[in-house]
Amino acid sequence: MTIWDAPMRAALAEAADAAQAGDMPVGAVVLAPADGGASKIIARAGNRRERDHDPLAHAEMLALRAAAEVTGSWRLDDCTIVVTLEPCAMCAGAIAQARLARVVFGALDEKAGAVASLFDVLRDPRLPHRPQVISGVLANECAEILKQFFDARR
Repeated sequence: MTIWDAPMRAALAEAADAAQAGDMPVGAVVLAPADGGASKIIARAGNRRERDHDPLAHAEMLALRAAAEVTGSWRLDDCTIVVTLEPCAMCAGAIAQARLARVVFGALDEKAGAVASLFDVLRDPRLPHRPQVISGVLANECAEILKQFFDARR
């Protein structure tokens, strides 16, 4: 058990909601520091590409927008995003631009992952901001929800 398990379970709940609505089951939560040194969830989202007919409606993008609204700033310097699937290039770019302190993800995405699998956008030394990356949190559960979703569609 890690400190990231509870927020990842919250992200998995968002992924399950997305799947129920016919979207690929990816969920994300954004954590911000709270009083006493703990973190609290300030934003959460699941994929909404199908529901919203929006190619940009990835869970990470929606959670980042919601977190910016909550904080009143696009700079999410002290925040952490926890996402069930390794972010794609678009989402990794948005995470870097938002200046998040940390990215935590569950399952690798060997087809489109841009944090470890295909690319390493977030740790590219040419970029001015490089968040900490923690991978593999509840990876089996995160992969399983995706497997079940795609198995049901075949």
